[in-house]
Amino acid sequence: MGETRSSAGDMGTCSFCGRSSRTISSFLGVCVDCLRKNKGALYHVLKIHEEVRRELGKRQEPTGNGLKCTVCGRSCSLRDGEVGYCGLRYSTTGKVSAFLRADTMLGHVYYDPHPTNCVAVEVCPAAKGVGYPVYALTPNGEPGYYNIAVFFGSCNLNCLFCQNWEHHLIAVRKGPSFTIDDLGKAVNGQTTCVCFFGGDPSVFSTAAIIAAKRMVKRAKEVGLRVFRVCWETNGLWNPAIFEKAVELSLETGGIVKVDMKAWSPEVYSALTGVRPEHVHLIRENVERAAKLFEKRREPPLLVVSVLLVPGYIDDYELDGITKFVAGLNPDIPVVFLGFHPDFYLNDLPRTSWSHARRALKIAEENGLRRVYLGNTFLLGNAYD
Repeated sequence: MGETRSSAGDMGTCSFCGRSSRTISSFLGVCVDCLRKNKGALYHVLKIHEEVRRELGKRQEPTGNGLKCTVCGRSCSLRDGEVGYCGLRYSTTGKVSAFLRADTMLGHVYYDPHPTNCVAVEVCPAAKGVGYPVYALTPNGEPGYYNIAVFFGSCNLNCLFCQNWEHHLIAVRKGPSFTIDDLGKAVNGQTTCVCFFGGDPSVFSTAAIIAAKRMVKRAKEVGLRVFRVCWETNGLWNPAIFEKAVELSLETGGIVKVDMKAWSPEVYSALTGVRPEHVHLIRENVERAAKLFEKRREPPLLVVSVLLVPGYIDDYELDGITKFVAGLNPDIPVVFLGFHPDFYLNDLPRTSWSHARRALKIAEENGLRRVYLGNTFLLGNAYD
């Protein structure tokens, strides 16, 4: 997906300032400094987002005044006949309707053996026994048990670097699918948690929360001592629904993993297609989760992850994100993830070790006490 415009690690040139670097995407043709300083550069990239969505067969963002969809934080305003950004809901005869039944969700469900390659693996009960004996079966993790992995086939962002881009195909094809009842039946005596990810759970948030509650109930029926509800999300949720999801994780020992894509609204918009008000809402939702952090410190309720996109998530972006998180609570774990070239930014190199070490240094200097590197097997040395 996403034809290769140049090989990963080749020199790219910014069409606005003329600078060349291995960490400038030839596909974007814009450097991070111009994105932050030049409105024309951001406009150029947002037009690329429109082209990408046309190529994928996806809808553009609705621009008219109409009925507001409130399922996720994108809050699409839909005129009669218009389809939302997620491709799942539309406006007709004075109401917002869905292409799917209320109990049906797009995506895949599978059993993932513990310990999984979880973003929060360093603080995960299933991997490290964090929170034992209340929230973990043993103090050494839960080998032999499983996570119910729920991969959603839709998203309310348009990340050009998406590492799980298959959700686009599922959303366009409207399948495969599963139901709330299917998720309840997936719980058995060897399953100790569920993780909703994708794509993003925000676009199926109401059904997912109902399903999660049913799964918790089913876990008790089959005699499980623990059953955690976890979310891996971009954070662009309806705030009231997000609070319910966070509370469910708080009660069950689960972790809310929010992936902050950037700091400055311009870079956020360029990489993901969001508007500035969406960036502010994502930060507000992180703050909402952080307010409950002290109610259950182990395992930590909130984990923030950052994908180290070469050239674009630079020191400035890292400084902003880590100062923000440290200001909420310096004990909130932050995980920096290695990037591999994929989707439409497949002309960038893998994250370098020097970039990753610099991220750790910036986070620690800004007061964060629990910082980690994830996906270290992806790290390379293509740039400084």
